[in-house]
This record gives sequence, structure tokens and C-alpha cells, in this order.
Amino acid sequence: MSTDEPRIVEGPELTAAEVYGIWKIRDLVFAFEQRCEEPEVDDLDLLPGTVHLWFADAQGPTSYIRVYRDAGGILHLGRVATRKDQRGQGLAGRLLRAAHERWAGEEIAISAQAYLEQWYAGFGYQRRGDEYMEAGIPHVPMRRPVMDTQGSGSSSG
Repeated sequence: MSTDEPRIVEGPELTAAEVYGIWKIRDLVFAFEQRCEEPEVDDLDLLPGTVHLWFADAQGPTSYIRVYRDAGGILHLGRVATRKDQRGQGLAGRLLRAAHERWAGEEIAISAQAYLEQWYAGFGYQRRGDEYMEAGIPHVPMRRPVMDTQGSGSSSG
């Protein structure tokens, strides 16, 4: 599979092989590498409206993100994961840009790992509160405001 364009699939449309690949990369990154203290598999992956974006090679997903809308209508981006052997190639950034393009005109919320705050800031995300612990890892709430056609953010929200 080429890494030129990300694969984009809604939850209910995922094949068993795709679900396996997605859970595998998330398990490797979050459970094994980062030793997260919460289960990786939740009840969001297969819901209508949940969208999965990833790049893959012969071994499966190389970089991955998930986007979903919560019960209050807020758009969330998360589960950003890149396989260790694929890091440093800009894959996660390309996935973020694909998500920003797909959901242009919408504010996006993330629960960012604290050490990645400046990386996300480079994509227009702004810290929106105090640091907190999630899954045993320090996180910060961030939002990417609605962007105008020139890519500058609106201060509302």
C-alpha cells in the first residue's frame, strides 16, 4: 500500500483486517511503548461518524489517527500513533493536515500528551487548560480553532 494518500474509512466500513491493523499499531504504541494505564480499545472505533485515517506498508499501518464527534457535537482528534520504525518521516503531520482539510471550518479538540504540546501548536492547536493525567501520562487540553481560508485561526471558542 502506498503512503502517498492516507486511507480514510468510517468505523462501520472497516474490515476485520483493518480493525486488527489499527488496534495493533495502537497497542504497540500506547500499551507496549508508553504503558498506558487504561484499555486501548474503547467503544468509539466502530461507531458511525468515527473516521480512521492511516498510512500503511506491507506490515500494516505506519501512522494513524482517529476523529469522532462526542455527544455534545464536539469534534475530537486522537489516538495519534506512528510505528517506531516509521517515525521522523512526517507521517503524523500529514495525517493531521488531511484531517484539517476534511473538517475545514470546524474547531477540533485534542487531549494532547504534554510533551507534544509544541508539536501540536505548530498545527494551530492552542492550550485550553491545565495539565492533567490521563492513562498515567501527563496531557493538556488543546483546541484548533476554526481556520479561515488563509489558515489563520479565529479567536472564538
